[in-house]
Amino acid sequence: MPVETEEFDPTRYLKSDEAIAAYLQDAVASGDPRVVASCLGDVARAKGMTDLARETGLSRESLYRSLSGQGNPELATLMKVIEAMGLQLRFEPKHSDAA
Repeated sequence: MPVETEEFDPTRYLKSDEAIAAYLQDAVASGDPRVVASCLGDVARAKGMTDLARETGLSRESLYRSLSGQGNPELATLMKVIEAMGLQLRFEPKHSDAA
């Protein structure tokens, strides 16, 4: 008897702020901008693309295109999306200078 499977949809698991933050931290750790954009797109879909479009002043189509694995969103777009999602962007050193 064949095993029935369904396509994995990460949006089903992005229900809490903590889950979203961990998901995006892993995306950034990949070092691949396409992964980051795609994962931001997953979060946007989980939160509601229509609401996000309204909050950012960008069209849904533009958001879908920018936040896909093939998109290359401008920094201004990313900043608007991150702010509208209620997230903040932080920077920290990769390695400590302490010996």
